[in-house]
Amino acid sequence: MKILYTPLMIVPSLDPAQRAAILEAAGPDTTLVETKDAARQRAEIVDTDVLFGRVSNDTFLLNRRLRYYHSIGAGVDAILTPELVQSDVVLASEKGGVGIHLAEHALALLLSLTRGLHTAIRQPDYALREPIRLEQRELYEATMGIVGFGGTGREVARRALAFGMRVLAVDIEDVPPEPGVEAVWKPDRLYEMLGRSDVVVIALPLTKATRHLFTRDLFRRMRPTGILVNVTRGEIIYGDDLLAALDEGLLWGAGLDVTDPEPLPKGHRLWTHPRVIVTPHTAGGSPRRAGRVIETFIENLRRLRTGEPLLALIDKEKGY
Repeated sequence: MKILYTPLMIVPSLDPAQRAAILEAAGPDTTLVETKDAARQRAEIVDTDVLFGRVSNDTFLLNRRLRYYHSIGAGVDAILTPELVQSDVVLASEKGGVGIHLAEHALALLLSLTRGLHTAIRQPDYALREPIRLEQRELYEATMGIVGFGGTGREVARRALAFGMRVLAVDIEDVPPEPGVEAVWKPDRLYEMLGRSDVVVIALPLTKATRHLFTRDLFRRMRPTGILVNVTRGEIIYGDDLLAALDEGLLWGAGLDVTDPEPLPKGHRLWTHPRVIVTPHTAGGSPRRAGRVIETFIENLRRLRTGEPLLALIDKEKGY
């Protein structure tokens, strides 16, 4: 077996112990090739059996015997080309493995807004003490609606429950219940959930169905006191409509780690809007993330040998 590893920001390197564990899980006569160089990737992909990382579609098309692609990255929208979808290559990702740090970031954005931290940091002035206090809100006994109840949505829910919030969720799939979550509804009740929620958290993958899902129509369904939080993919929200909705009072505020467009241009009003906090797509950062990705990849190599079902598989037709 030949494994091609393409280092990138999330897993920038493998230490000797990790390399040894990968080779052991893959079995005898396995070679592990590591390269960031695009030209060498194109040469090596031809006879690669397993890909760990990401390559351009042009490089992917050069493969002749690839059977397992483990994408480093939670979302696969950037690599899910028609050629990959139509191929026999099995695709897995960090699916279900990024929820902890994304959920922590979602709560950080939310608390920054509800406690006025974004204002205090932007304008360090004691004269703002009273204005900030007048805008502060409690999460206790407020309702959170979570759109998308996979790994990230569940982790968000657990943290919201710890703050004493009531939690509702919507998901297109038949997902199992989560202790403490009041209900997990189908998308036909999305409007109802938005209308009941003080906070709406987006925990969706980016697919054809979710691109620009949140437009003026959905903002009109939210409470004018509502807060929108997004830590997954920016294009799920139509950025121009979000800014207009904030200006028109259709919702109170937004906490965004991802934006439409992305990167958000310098000088864009969302950077400085008084009821918005934006971080530059940093929710994915965690010192434990690389280790989790590598552990899942190692386990899947072992399962390949034994014929067991792989973890974190992507339905290429659905996009998640």
